[in-house]
Amino acid sequence: MNNSIIDAKTAPYGALVLRVSLGIMFLAHSLYLKVMVFTVPGTVQYFESLGLPGFSTYLVLTAEILGGIALILGLYTRPVAFALVPVLLGALWVHSGNGWVFSAKGGGWEYPLFLTLAAIVQGLLGDGAYSVKGRSTNEQTGAEAV
Repeated sequence: MNNSIIDAKTAPYGALVLRVSLGIMFLAHSLYLKVMVFTVPGTVQYFESLGLPGFSTYLVLTAEILGGIALILGLYTRPVAFALVPVLLGALWVHSGNGWVFSAKGGGWEYPLFLTLAAIVQGLLGDGAYSVKGRSTNEQTGAEAV
């Protein structure tokens, strides 16, 4: 009898859904919101208004875009998910004074906190099913890698 509370047959698919969702969120947040809506110069100006150096905008955009792509593909999922946590903690810091609810003026801190925890969970879970670099995990679960 298996006493495990984690279903080894479905857990890789749960990790897959989380991984792809986080990847899409990072891409949408960086490419759509920061590049298309606010524009890169507007985002640089916003970062500077927070007291951050302007060049940090490019570091965050690069991390979000490359990290989002890597998560969608399942490429180095654990280190990528953990590497994105400081970016999310930065977002949490930016929204911390706006109250809890993200619909508050300026956006509250509930959504950045949730995303931070989701990235940590993804880092703990690993690749999941159908990942480019998840062969060892996938072989154990019977899921296939791309």
